[in-house]
Amino acid sequence: MHSPSPQLLRALRTSLTSTPARFIRIPSTASKCANPKLSQQLPSTRRNNSSTVRPSRMVSRAHAHKPVSHDRGPQSNEDTQTDFAALNVLGNIPAPTTAIDATLDSGFHLNNGVKVTGGDGLLLVGGEAFAWRPWKAVEGAKDDCDAKDSMINAKGQFELDESVWGVLSVVWPKPDMLILGLGASMFPLSPETKRHINSLGIRVDILDTRNAAAQFNLLATERGVTEIAAAMIPIGWKGRS
Repeated sequence: MHSPSPQLLRALRTSLTSTPARFIRIPSTASKCANPKLSQQLPSTRRNNSSTVRPSRMVSRAHAHKPVSHDRGPQSNEDTQTDFAALNVLGNIPAPTTAIDATLDSGFHLNNGVKVTGGDGLLLVGGEAFAWRPWKAVEGAKDDCDAKDSMINAKGQFELDESVWGVLSVVWPKPDMLILGLGASMFPLSPETKRHINSLGIRVDILDTRNAAAQFNLLATERGVTEIAAAMIPIGWKGRS
């Protein structure tokens, strides 16, 4: 067997050193056998000196959405704009006839024209208004002033005899809540008085008379006068000092 000539060996060496790149080069287009999931997970960024560099196409698109100016132009005068500050969800619901227009030192004014004066309290039940004098049930009082002061017991709690809640015991359907207005300020309700009101199936909310009137107007308009009742003493009464 003859050994190859030096010219043939030189030609083979040149061929092997000049063509290996074509066997390891990654084609520019994906092969039909390539895994589509793997191709979707390939990162679209290049790493340069351990830092991520986003493609110039994405950077230019982000800058394209940046507003040039913060000026939004002239204010619109369209009539279809909604003034949320003036939005009143109860605006189209008529107020109850027993809504309280004014709370006075010696009485109340209702929006149906009825005025409760002379220092009497006010009881609102089932759409009806009653003059309310709970201090008359206090026994052993010298006069009305002493009787009114006696509505605050020795523990500083507002306490009344069960007889003053007679209307609530006979009305049907019974209201869900009783709003109690205690004059110019607030006092805790005695456990006995609260227990009696709750035994009628009625919850009680205690406020000063001015806020109690506003609360009654809102809830009676929203839920109806059969659901909300009120018992209020004029704001001129400040309780025992």
